[in-house]
Amino acid sequence: MILVRLVLLCTLVQLSVVEALERGPEGSIVEQTRSERIYRGVVFAEVDDVPLSLDLYLPKKEGRPHLVVFFHGGSWRSGSKESCQVRWLVRHGYAVASVGYRKSHAAKFPVILHDCKGAIRFLRAHADALGFEAERVAVAGASAGGHLALLLATSGGVKELEGRVGGNLDQSSRVQMAIGMYCPTDLEHDALTAPQRWDKPASSLYQLLGGKPSEKITLARLASVTNHISPDDPPVILLVGGADKPEPVKHGQRLKAAYDKAGLKAVLQIIPGAGHGGPEFRDEQRALLILELLEKELSARP
Repeated sequence: MILVRLVLLCTLVQLSVVEALERGPEGSIVEQTRSERIYRGVVFAEVDDVPLSLDLYLPKKEGRPHLVVFFHGGSWRSGSKESCQVRWLVRHGYAVASVGYRKSHAAKFPVILHDCKGAIRFLRAHADALGFEAERVAVAGASAGGHLALLLATSGGVKELEGRVGGNLDQSSRVQMAIGMYCPTDLEHDALTAPQRWDKPASSLYQLLGGKPSEKITLARLASVTNHISPDDPPVILLVGGADKPEPVKHGQRLKAAYDKAGLKAVLQIIPGAGHGGPEFRDEQRALLILELLEKELSARP
């Protein structure tokens, strides 16, 4: 009798696992929470038979939500899409896509950005099937991911940075708003002013550019958010911790100054006591700032 019960129990567990692994679009697995429908592992491209995927978080509500796309940090060489620091936006009715991009050991710049732009084009091409609005899209990122998000915002139309990852070349990779949290913006400045730090093979910038940054100034210039600013660039929010290392603050100030010079909207907040990440970046004050600009920019009509 005990054996029979064990067999029945194992069968029930197996059935539960099969039910839990409901398949979603583009090879994804469906998960549910009380307030979200999640498509885990949506494949947006394949490069050399290696799939690139994203996780999509959808609010359980009527209608089609606007989309925010997130890029994780990790010095361009580590990190995971599972670390999505703007997932809280789902509670406010937004769809959030957290993108997994190739790391610098496998994808030097600009290829790493090509992955990000490929994800934006894919999401626009599949917006109806996935269930969100994508005419106007916001991007966000933390640390190295913030650099990629802000570069997406300022490099629209720059041919060398577009790439062909994932196809969907009939879709635009331009975005309508960007949020950068404690991130670099001016890699050319770093390459020129601190070669003793960045020219070391173990440095993140060396690995991103594929060699000594001081010898790859043209590439560092191409990878700098500040060098692509033009009158049609979208508004940005820059959030930096006051207790972080000096570099993120200085990078935020340089981008803010460049945006101001171009007559564009950039909000820079240096958060007292905050470091390189933490709950301060989604506290009540920051949430209100982000939600107000998202509502204004994504609900607007061109």
